[in-house]
Amino acid sequence: MSAQAADGRASGRTVVVTGGASGIGRAIAEAFRQNGDRVAVLDRADAPDVIRVDVADEESVRRAFSAVREQFGTVDVLVNSAGLLTEAPVEEMDLALWNETISVDLTGVFLCSREVLRPMRAQGWGRIINVASQLGIKGGVGLGHYSAAKAGVIGFTKALALEVAADNVLANAIAPGPIETPLVDGISEEWKKAKRAELPLGRFGTPAEVAPAAVLLASDPGGNLFVGQTLGPNSGDVMP
Repeated sequence: MSAQAADGRASGRTVVVTGGASGIGRAIAEAFRQNGDRVAVLDRADAPDVIRVDVADEESVRRAFSAVREQFGTVDVLVNSAGLLTEAPVEEMDLALWNETISVDLTGVFLCSREVLRPMRAQGWGRIINVASQLGIKGGVGLGHYSAAKAGVIGFTKALALEVAADNVLANAIAPGPIETPLVDGISEEWKKAKRAELPLGRFGTPAEVAPAAVLLASDPGGNLFVGQTLGPNSGDVMP
């Protein structure tokens, strides 16, 4: 774990954000940079200062995290934000679409988390933050594959938290509601209009409104008692 900054925040940590080139991931990466942390962005996008990765591919994940360790050293905070969102009714969904969503949105979380666990446990400090969705709690019409994957992320987060909390490696999730990002571009305007009408706030959120939750979960002491929890910046869509 790193030293404390003058204002009490941890500083100088190494933070990895998957899917950090756009949307929620990009906002989270920027929030950690503003917090004084070193940030490694992993993404499938070909962009400057991005380590290329396909989170659904085991060997690609291994290569990416090897590059992170060479450049930054041990990972202190991992944010699994890479995701895929498409829309199809279950009766019309082909297996390829189902498998693609599960592979990226759920298996990718497992593969990336596994890469950091041993060194985090060895150093006695680590934070794993998985970006799920409120649809993993309540489901969504036309989003059975996505809802299943995100429910899996929440369940995986709880199980992982039980395994590693004794070593001060804390795993938690964030389950945002609809957020104005490129990820929702593939969803129909009809769906989005109906969804906005359901929300107590009457609007989708922005990535900048989600990012502080990740910083909180990774903070010391602010995040030290969150173990296997799911925070819900969701415009009131789900009230556990």
